[in-house]
Amino acid sequence: MPKPSFDPKGAARLILLPLTVMAALTIAVGLLITKVLQTTTLVANDEGVNERLAHGRTAFLNSITDRMTGLSDMPTIIIATAVLLLLFRVVFRRWNESAFLVLAVFSQSAIFLLATVFAQRKRPAVQHLDPAPPTSSFPSGHTSAAVAFYCGLALVLTLHTHRHRFLNVLWWLVGLAVPLGIAYSRMYRGMHHLSDVGWGLLLGAVCVAVAANALLFRPVLTDGRERPGDAGGRDGDGTAGTGAGASAGAGATRTERPGIAVIRDGF
Repeated sequence: MPKPSFDPKGAARLILLPLTVMAALTIAVGLLITKVLQTTTLVANDEGVNERLAHGRTAFLNSITDRMTGLSDMPTIIIATAVLLLLFRVVFRRWNESAFLVLAVFSQSAIFLLATVFAQRKRPAVQHLDPAPPTSSFPSGHTSAAVAFYCGLALVLTLHTHRHRFLNVLWWLVGLAVPLGIAYSRMYRGMHHLSDVGWGLLLGAVCVAVAANALLFRPVLTDGRERPGDAGGRDGDGTAGTGAGASAGAGATRTERPGIAVIRDGF
């Protein structure tokens, strides 16, 4: 069985550099909110969103938002990521999809935790419907984790069912609806400001994009096997090959994209 290979220089360029920049930006925005804009109209309007939501609370919405929040609780995300890590490895017979999801989920978590150390923003001044965790309000970890996990899952499924438009629409309806629902729920329940969940959405999206670029589209992790189209694509003299690899085009069941082989017929 071919051994996986890892490109450390590519990882530094495609993973560490953009995530470091995102971490610095997150800390900078958090400090801007807590140290510079705290007494401005912008922050006052931020608080006003939570006050309006708190005044409109109902028993039904309390129950719905509690269930939505549970979809992005830390134990839920960790367990679900661990299960999919193994499932992706078995189904796709390589580590790229598994590594992608793990990187997306845990990179946003690392940046979120780092930001809360430096930008210690207080929770909204309304009744909290959930126990307040020890981390600060900015950014929303529930929201960023939801984007990383559910949008990351939607991306993996889309890449492997890209010919089935209905399924692709379904994956992204769920993948986008859940994080947006969680963002609303965190504000409704008095746990985060609008700017907290807004940056959480951006943070999760950036982590998904970085992980996808590095592990799906331009993979720094490969399984040691030839990529689709490599075998038979060129003969030893560099000319276009005429062997089995070159003649398999008509009956091929895989479509080439840069860095990733996409299954045309689904799973």
